[in-house]
Amino acid sequence: MITFYPGPSKVYHEVGQYLQEAVESGIISANHRSAGFMQMLEHAITGLKTKLNVPDEYEVYFVSSATECWEIIAENLISEGSLHIYNGAFGEKWMEYTQKLTGSARSFEFQTNETPVLNADIQVSANDVICVTHNETSNGTALSSAFLSTLRANFDNIIAVDATSSMAGVMLPWQSADVWYGSVQKCFGLPAGMGVMIVSPKAVERALAIGNRSHYNSLLFIRDNFLKFQTPYTPNTLGIYLMDRVMDQVAPIEHIAQETRERAQDWYSFLPQNCYALLVENESVRSETVVAVQDSKERIAAIKKAAFQEGIVLGNGYGKDKETSFRIANFPAITKNEIKTLKEFLLSFTSK
Repeated sequence: MITFYPGPSKVYHEVGQYLQEAVESGIISANHRSAGFMQMLEHAITGLKTKLNVPDEYEVYFVSSATECWEIIAENLISEGSLHIYNGAFGEKWMEYTQKLTGSARSFEFQTNETPVLNADIQVSANDVICVTHNETSNGTALSSAFLSTLRANFDNIIAVDATSSMAGVMLPWQSADVWYGSVQKCFGLPAGMGVMIVSPKAVERALAIGNRSHYNSLLFIRDNFLKFQTPYTPNTLGIYLMDRVMDQVAPIEHIAQETRERAQDWYSFLPQNCYALLVENESVRSETVVAVQDSKERIAAIKKAAFQEGIVLGNGYGKDKETSFRIANFPAITKNEIKTLKEFLLSFTSK
């Protein structure tokens, strides 16, 4: 099967070879306090920072998932409250989970085809954490670097960004936020089961000021260990090994981002030209990594069924658009031939 599901999605072809090498090397049986493991972890972090152009002063931690990052942020960085700016299901879920933990999460919701407007309606206290979703996987929208830059310029708060379906696929304006997080099963082209958390010195200072060490995944406990290239608990050693190998393999983010952009532009041209309606009408807020197509409930079901019969998995719609849309992952591990196969199917379906 060829999968265009937007996570878990296709892994790089070479991952199969790396899995075999991991078994043969013995690294996946290594003690996570051993010199071999620590060298691998250091190399993986260095490779990720180099390939993604992460600033030297930012720290990288590997955790269980992007979802765990919601908990880490809530328990270690929020002292008064949080403001969640979102337009889709995953941004809303982040807000709801934070509210359960802190009781002080607030929403600033905007519509699918809008860019959030920073105006007097946004009331933020000095210690609030501002939470935004860079790439909303549920509906195929994205915030621009210009918006994040403006947010940074206007607020001195800790800014946390969900970049789950864009990290490692597009260039991110790291300095515009203090916490970036994502999962590896999307643009990283890796099997599910690990999250990446990238934090600024300012975020570290906030965590130190709050001083929460009551949890196994306390940010401070995680940091104490990662500074020694260890982990606070038995980690996903295989996931870290695969991250290390894939970061060695992939091109620098400038090249990957350019290809992602060109492929996205091609999809946004091809689909409407061939009778497929785009869910996101406003070009300026369209995601480059998740392309959403809308239609009637019946036609969406028919397209997905026919695609599956041809060996192609399309992403289901999500949230309020679950039954009236499908999503196409535009992730780096997907090949040109696979894209060609999907285009040929979509052309054949419209001709029936």
